[in-house]
Amino acid sequence: MNLPRNLKEIPNSRNHNCFGCSPMNPSGLKMKFLTDGQAVYSHVQVPEHLCGWSNIVHGGVLTTILDEIMSWSAIFLLKRIALTQTMSLEFLKPVQVGAELQAEARVREANAKNDAFTEGVIYDPAEDACARATASFKVFSPAVARRLRIADDATIRWFERMFETEG
Repeated sequence: MNLPRNLKEIPNSRNHNCFGCSPMNPSGLKMKFLTDGQAVYSHVQVPEHLCGWSNIVHGGVLTTILDEIMSWSAIFLLKRIALTQTMSLEFLKPVQVGAELQAEARVREANAKNDAFTEGVIYDPAEDACARATASFKVFSPAVARRLRIADDATIRWFERMFETEG
């Protein structure tokens, strides 16, 4: 699949167990993220144990991929910790387990009320769109996330270091 040039990998913490993006979760998707500064991209190959029927990827797994890619677009591009508020999804075409998929997302809008609006798409190896979504996120500075206890302090410190390094 044709990705933009000059992509760089977004850092990922190794000490979490997220089903979507943890490199440590043995049952997870182990998504890695790349960016060109305008959007976030990921290559995903869904393992057989996450199929629905007839070797079709379960819709909940496709939803997870879109939630992950859209949340990382908000996190990385806005330098904020993001929590999904709403998500609207359209399944366009069945996806076979084991296929090399490409997911991409971008932030469409962010406002002063700490809302971020994103859009994401999953493409199959033929570069056909298989699923697409839009979502709204609440985004928080690390200080506010700490005050609201959105994550433990070690996690928030990791985000702070990432935002400083990538800023």
